[in-house]
Amino acid sequence: MTLASNGHAAIIRTERGLTIAGTRITIYDVMDHLKAGWTPKLIRNWLPLTEEQLNAALSYIDANRTEVEAEYQTVLQETQEIRKYWEDKNRERLTQIAKMSPKPGREEIHAKLQAWKAKLGLTS
Repeated sequence: MTLASNGHAAIIRTERGLTIAGTRITIYDVMDHLKAGWTPKLIRNWLPLTEEQLNAALSYIDANRTEVEAEYQTVLQETQEIRKYWEDKNRERLTQIAKMSPKPGREEIHAKLQAWKAKLGLTS
């Protein structure tokens, strides 16, 4: 684990995985943003982290790049499997919901919404 200047572990392992101490933010959250090309300043502005916490996370990632990258790929795979499970499980219900007619008095707004979806290419 990485040690902060006060002697306490800055990165800890929890049931969520490698986590920044004192937060619910994981190293994988930081990795997502780094992979998307975000700068450390932008990450710190987006995630509720102090500069010290973000620096500890970045240092931990740099010092343990191979292990963190392997674990990050595992997390991405598990996330994809969970997403697929719920998409499959809910597909029939979502189809039923999409076929429902709008509630009385909301036909006009429903028509506008459908027009915008068609314009954005979100309808099938």
